[in-house]
Amino acid sequence: MGATSADLAGALTPRADAGVPGMRGLLPLLAVLGFLATTWLVGWRQGLLWCVGVGLGVALAAGSFGFTTGWRVWITHRDPTGLLAQFFAIAVCMLLSVPLLATHPELQGADGPLSWSLLVGSFVFGASMQLADGCGSGTLYKAGLGHPVSLAVLPAFVVGSFAGSAQLPAWLRLGALPAVSLVQHFGAAATLALQLGALGVLAALLWRARRPDAPRRWQGSAVWIAAAALGVLGALNLVIAGQPWGIVYGLGLWGAKIVQALGVDLSHNAFYGLPVQQAQLHASVLADNTSITDIGMLFGALLAAQRRRSLCPEVRLPRRAWVASVLAGLCMGYSSRLAFGCNVGAYFSGIATGSLHGWVWFACAFAGSVLGVRLRTRLGFAA
Repeated sequence: MGATSADLAGALTPRADAGVPGMRGLLPLLAVLGFLATTWLVGWRQGLLWCVGVGLGVALAAGSFGFTTGWRVWITHRDPTGLLAQFFAIAVCMLLSVPLLATHPELQGADGPLSWSLLVGSFVFGASMQLADGCGSGTLYKAGLGHPVSLAVLPAFVVGSFAGSAQLPAWLRLGALPAVSLVQHFGAAATLALQLGALGVLAALLWRARRPDAPRRWQGSAVWIAAAALGVLGALNLVIAGQPWGIVYGLGLWGAKIVQALGVDLSHNAFYGLPVQQAQLHASVLADNTSITDIGMLFGALLAAQRRRSLCPEVRLPRRAWVASVLAGLCMGYSSRLAFGCNVGAYFSGIATGSLHGWVWFACAFAGSVLGVRLRTRLGFAA
């Protein structure tokens, strides 16, 4: 995810005339109509989740909030701003979510099993997202901005997510330990103290190891406002949907619906043949909690881009970088399903709701990103 309006690592050039005349007043109206239509068709909860998704897209795009770029900027320039903003967003969401999870058993945390697929998937995802210049949320919001690379990566991500979901049961048979919820094991107060302490220690280490003379990719308060908004909206998603904010399940479901529409019978697949998945496949895409926020994020980013006049930036990349980006999107989709989420579903929501797998995902994905940053240089991407 990018840190400026030219967030494809310097390859994007925003056009001064990127805004579409007459659209500035129309897009907010369409957002309201989207809420009304979704509420009419599938109910109040999905309508509210549409609003959450639009808010998430606006916050990500308007604040140039970056997971992928935040990690890369630290690896290459030792500027911790992006990572610190991520920690702040997670802390805000955690302070709101953990007490709710402890007192409302009907709410579900982002708990994932500790499996071999988690280790492999998160490492591959971390490397791939650097080549695609966006994780799950980054690909979505930049596709909403009209970034050509993200528009090319998103369909590959959908295909990969479908394939990863379909083969996830086979990966789990390689070995997995049960999910560990810190909230259930230690309670709300201890979980908050433990995780806020861990984030604080990491933040202090990053600050101590920073390069004060490093070029700054984020200026001003926009990224911090965006981080606070993401934390609050992530908690709202938990309250409304009963589950944390996620990205990749919805993309995999879109792929499965396309495959099913082409005449492929998925009823015998080990994952999509499950009754709950069959019900999702035969229901409206708007009825899926993850899909509706994904769609809302696309629209929210479009709304922010129109107001900032940064829609559809031009891009200049060598051919091998285009090919690498699309292949990376395919790998991201596949690996994120093996790892039970991307930077949002596993890292952000996992840690914010007290799942141990979120910390494991963060460590493995960051190691993968170190490799991915090196591959970017070899393939002709800017640093």
